[in-house]
Amino acid sequence: MRELNQLIDVENPAWPDLRETLGAGPAHIEVLPPDDRLGAAVLLQLQVTARSYLGAMVLHCGGLLVDGGWLRVFASPGSGAAHGVPGLAGVNQFPRDFDPDWRTGTGLVVAHDVLGGVFVLNGEDAAAAGRPGAPGEMVYFAPDSLQWEPLGVGHSTWLTWLASGALDDFYAGLRWPGWQDEVRALSGAQGLSLFPPLWSAEARENISGTSRRAVPMRELLGIARESSRQFDGADPGFLGTV
Repeated sequence: MRELNQLIDVENPAWPDLRETLGAGPAHIEVLPPDDRLGAAVLLQLQVTARSYLGAMVLHCGGLLVDGGWLRVFASPGSGAAHGVPGLAGVNQFPRDFDPDWRTGTGLVVAHDVLGGVFVLNGEDAAAAGRPGAPGEMVYFAPDSLQWEPLGVGHSTWLTWLASGALDDFYAGLRWPGWQDEVRALSGAQGLSLFPPLWSAEARENISGTSRRAVPMRELLGIARESSRQFDGADPGFLGTV
């Protein structure tokens, strides 16, 4: 086990490069200020260094709001709490106090989108959670298909991809005229429930024709998980605690 100073005091820390990357791309990304004390505690539990993008995020960032909050990327709680954005530790049910024997195991939930989509960084035993992809690969639970999709990249490349403005293409067909105003009205602990449901043929054919209402993210994630069980007979597993 590495001590906190070994995780923080490293050569070539990633935060300057990551901060520049997040601000240089066309995507609108709001970087929330962190709580330094809580960030250090998360870093210690994760046992990753500040040389990694993941370590840099939890140490120097309270979370990211991408495209006005359409996507919420988790880090240390910090000021994210004022926006309703939970911290990485809370979402992934870290132990309250440092536990050297605790491991993330199957992976880390690193982001939620307002539709109930979930981005996860695979751990060493992702298959045990029923997820595809290799260890260290990013995967996405798609609320329109109720299935996991491997993304073929690691966490640092994924963050760079977010900054590139790629979400416009990634969510093509899942956004409607005026979605920005609806998202702006949400807190970071809310999502949008659509009717007909996002996975229905009606919604796929005419996303603009759906009715939408704000609901707690925990409700939205619970509905997605139960729907996957009912229609596909497969449990997508842990989608994060909000």
